[in-house]
Amino acid sequence: MIKTNLFIRRSIALVLLSGLLHGYAQSLDPPPADKQFPDSTIHLDQVNIEGYRLSSQLQTFPGNLSVLKGEGLALSDGTNMATTLNTIPGVSMQSGTYATNRIVIRGMGSRTPYNTNRIRSYLNDIPLTSSDGVSTPEEIDIQNLGRIEVIRGPSSALYGSGLGGSINLFTPEKMQNEGLLSLNYGSFNTLRTNFSGTINTANTSLWGSLSHLQSAGYRANNEYRRTSFMSTAKWNQPKWSVKSTLMLTGVDGEIPSSLGITQFENDPRAAAPAWAAIEGYKKYRKALAGITLTNFLSSKLSNQMTIHGKWSDSYEKRPFNNLSDQTMSTGIRNKLSYFRPKTDWLLGIDWIAEQYKWKLDKDEILLNENRENRNQFSVFAIANYRPSARLTLSVAGTLNHISYKLTDLNAENGDQSGKRDFPLIVSPRIGLNYAASEQLAVYASAGHGFSMPSPEETLLPAGDVNPGIKPEQGMQYEAGTRVNFFGKAVEAEVTVYWIELNNLLVTKRITEDIFTGMNAGKTRHQGLELLLRNRIFDFTGFPGKLHSTFSYTFSRNRFVDFTDDGNTYDGNDLPGIPEQYAQLQFSWNPYKKLMVYTHLQYNGDQYLNDSNTLKYEDYFLVNLKIATHIQMKKAGILQISAGINNLTNTHYASMLVVNALGFGGSEPRYYYPGLPRHIYAGIEFRF
Repeated sequence: MIKTNLFIRRSIALVLLSGLLHGYAQSLDPPPADKQFPDSTIHLDQVNIEGYRLSSQLQTFPGNLSVLKGEGLALSDGTNMATTLNTIPGVSMQSGTYATNRIVIRGMGSRTPYNTNRIRSYLNDIPLTSSDGVSTPEEIDIQNLGRIEVIRGPSSALYGSGLGGSINLFTPEKMQNEGLLSLNYGSFNTLRTNFSGTINTANTSLWGSLSHLQSAGYRANNEYRRTSFMSTAKWNQPKWSVKSTLMLTGVDGEIPSSLGITQFENDPRAAAPAWAAIEGYKKYRKALAGITLTNFLSSKLSNQMTIHGKWSDSYEKRPFNNLSDQTMSTGIRNKLSYFRPKTDWLLGIDWIAEQYKWKLDKDEILLNENRENRNQFSVFAIANYRPSARLTLSVAGTLNHISYKLTDLNAENGDQSGKRDFPLIVSPRIGLNYAASEQLAVYASAGHGFSMPSPEETLLPAGDVNPGIKPEQGMQYEAGTRVNFFGKAVEAEVTVYWIELNNLLVTKRITEDIFTGMNAGKTRHQGLELLLRNRIFDFTGFPGKLHSTFSYTFSRNRFVDFTDDGNTYDGNDLPGIPEQYAQLQFSWNPYKKLMVYTHLQYNGDQYLNDSNTLKYEDYFLVNLKIATHIQMKKAGILQISAGINNLTNTHYASMLVVNALGFGGSEPRYYYPGLPRHIYAGIEFRF
């Protein structure tokens, strides 16, 4: 393995060096503007972004932010968002199945067993995240997105509770009328279809999409179906505009669950025996809607108010019990913005009221039934000051108040109702960006973030409200630089960060079906993130155009003060976080109508438990894709594509469950097997 790592590092170094040399050669004779390569994976310069709630250009942005758009959203077959998000340094998305995912940003959220609850996620500025912090952005078909913006690390002053950061999703905005029909089919009877269209008139725009994904699955008890409808409409007037967003989602997915080491090595296609025996599954229906009214009060002053609501109904059949839950929420977001040549500021409020109901039963016997009402209210302010054209200073802050009220709807074993009114949380942030030239910019920031405990973490094992549980809070310090050379033939961003986290929330599994939460001390997260884009060569004829994007993350995530069940883990590494991981993508356009994509992924070693006695070894993946398009006169454009994922047929775990326990003499089930080598092909007709 040491020799393999050395080979990988040397290969990457040669690629980067060749990119620099070829980038320099190409800069001597830059290509015409109309021959530039299409939208690339991660943009560094001259990209309008919505980060920190104030539109600006990325080169003047006072902090880290990555933007994915264009071909960067379609690296593979488009069935899993992990392929896309993992190209961003500092972001690690593990995907056990289509229905079981976890996103970790800068080490935040690695201990969450089966979902993502340390980030905030938005669709067109409408919160996707529930009030307990759980986010599922992967439910959205990647083809229904025009852009993804990711802010890494604590940013509560800007996007609410989310120690890991925020993932902001935006639907496509097309200037012309068009329709799109696509179909992909691949291994394990995986089918993905999408039909979307845009209609524009003088002052209105309407976009809609219907998509479907289904798969028989690689493993036993692994069938999955998801159907979703999305729509946006916008009406523009000189003094105001209205935009609406609607999303409907239905999912039916079987659950194979994780495996112990013996089955993982010898029979990875199997489902966990207990889940296979009862044919466990999860099904749910969700709806999200929002309407935004923007008033242009003057050339300098505007107000944006969004009213939004969410609903979900879910049922999960499990070996130890069955869970039925429903969620309803509503909220208002208002932002008042004022713009001046040297200053701009924003004042806003967020209010979300949510009701969460759940009940557990086993063998048709009701075990418990509860209702929890949650209220979250925040007031935030952001001010940007530009004393010169090159320098931007940003100051932001938010006041957050959150309360939970639990009502026991089945008090036969004693009424366990209670409420928790969390103290006011103040989250400041300060940042600066200095653009020394069009080729060089440096930035630094310091900001506070927090994450609330989940419903399970707020309850004691017996079901009572835990009066002592606290939100985890942290401060992040970061500095970075954005540079480009040779007429942007080479673009790079380097960031270093340091996060001090207090009141770490730990989800503990007491029995197979009982979880609870505790505050377990302090952790420290340090890291370096590198993003490098090269225009290696760019010719009008063969060999055409070759671009590369390389991202690399090195991090140290350690317990500073953590004792659990009498065991002290101070100085140990946090489990479930690779110490280093890297992505390398090549986009080759040898001829006008032909594209070849290569995607290489390396994941380093990571520990499986707090004691650091078990480690999962590193692995390396290779994906290939080829696409061509045919201009069908006035009918439209037909694109045909095909690809191979995991070309080397590597046996690996695509998701890990840290600190897994074995029950009844069984092995601890740490591993979700990743997909072996598999193929796909697709067609897309744009008219």
